[in-house]
Amino acid sequence: MATSALAIATAKPLTHRFSNSKHTSSPSFSCSCSSSTPLPPPNEPKLSFNSKPVAKQCVFNVGVGLLAASILACSPLEADATRIEYFATVGEPQCELNYAKSGLGYCDIIVGSGVEAPRGELVNIHYTARFADGIVFDSTYKRARPLTMRIGLGKVIKGLDQGILGGEGVPPMLVGGKRRLQIPPNLAYGPEPAGCFSGDCNIPANATLLYDINFVGIYSGNAK
Repeated sequence: MATSALAIATAKPLTHRFSNSKHTSSPSFSCSCSSSTPLPPPNEPKLSFNSKPVAKQCVFNVGVGLLAASILACSPLEADATRIEYFATVGEPQCELNYAKSGLGYCDIIVGSGVEAPRGELVNIHYTARFADGIVFDSTYKRARPLTMRIGLGKVIKGLDQGILGGEGVPPMLVGGKRRLQIPPNLAYGPEPAGCFSGDCNIPANATLLYDINFVGIYSGNAK
């Protein structure tokens, strides 16, 4: 269950000048645009076929400038915080893994204080998923929202079911808890690659996966 980086290129400043008059009820804008065509004497009529392209170009440039400004102004402020939390999960405190008979490795970074995950119910979790070499291949933090999944019914890989719900010597997670899981291939995707699209697969065959799980809570939309 891949990462992205954003880069913003700043365009050269436009030569237009904007004025916002304090003496009128609505803002007014003025634009000065240059043209290679010499201006006619004051007494001669101005030809409209020369002024139209210049005016259109001026309006177009103003529109581009306003669009660029709006993109920068409307960028979500929480994006930076999301990325920080996303990358910070890779550096969670180390803990000594315990191993269940199934081969699942687990250890609690933080033991929660809430309720256990009810079997068959929807729960909300945040996670960062890595390969055994530490390379991150997926994370809910990158998407800025937790994953809602049904636990204990085989809707997710076996290692997540057992690692969150508990069983075979693994204690159940509690809401608010953080747990690290080492999931062997037989509890993950086995001998087949996964996450394939157009011949490219995100997860190779027989991959051991590492998950940092944050049990956010029980989904509020569960049937009562």
